[in-house]
Amino acid sequence: MAKKPSAKEKTPNREYEVKLWVTDLNPTEVGIYQASRHRAKSRQFTKDMDIFAEVKENGERTHLLAYRKGLWQDNNGMGKRLVIKLFTAEMNWRATLDLLLGRSLQLTHGAGGFPVTAFSINIANHDQIVQVERSAYKWAGTPEKFSFFILKDDGKPYFYRLRRNWINIGDDYKLYDEHDRLVGKLNGRVINIGGKWKVRVNAKHADPRLDTVLQLFCGMLKFNEDCRHHLEDLVSNMHDGKLIPKLEHQETELYMNPRRVR
Repeated sequence: MAKKPSAKEKTPNREYEVKLWVTDLNPTEVGIYQASRHRAKSRQFTKDMDIFAEVKENGERTHLLAYRKGLWQDNNGMGKRLVIKLFTAEMNWRATLDLLLGRSLQLTHGAGGFPVTAFSINIANHDQIVQVERSAYKWAGTPEKFSFFILKDDGKPYFYRLRRNWINIGDDYKLYDEHDRLVGKLNGRVINIGGKWKVRVNAKHADPRLDTVLQLFCGMLKFNEDCRHHLEDLVSNMHDGKLIPKLEHQETELYMNPRRVR
């Protein structure tokens, strides 16, 4: 009879840390030619990109997070968009998170001005565009929630919900599956513009695509409050007739019918 595996022999939970740098003077970007080297390594690393976080597993850096600083900080109105990209430690592109202004405006307008952010995540070698959306179902004083699903190799959709903790010293979130079972935690510690999240995911749900979504989500939390304020301003100006919505070409492509005649 086969021996039943002991607790020590069971598959361990997935654990890693997403750490936001407090300053732009980080070891990955220091050096007058470093940004040029990053662009030469990956075309996904554009001229206006700023690396702001790293992912570490067992003390070793595995990934880097960068955002299009010029696109977010130097623009206003519909031109102000959040784009975050995930790279390996060797600066190979892994995934991109986009704040979808069109979808976010639709949901925020439908919620009577309550900011409902919507993000799309494009993962390398994964056919599905993962949609991560903030829930409009929220009473004052209750924690915010986000949801998404991932199509895995068996062809089935796996649904997840992220809920911010009721008692929150840092930006702490819990991850639930489609049966509303707790399957992961994002334990946050936010200090000024820096901070870090210790991520733990149940071994049964461990998946590289889920890791990618959670790592980008942690990076997004740096901008979460500003994204909400940005949407509130856009919808308010749209209602008052001060804003004529216009989408950038890159975002428009994300809404196009893949079966359309080209």
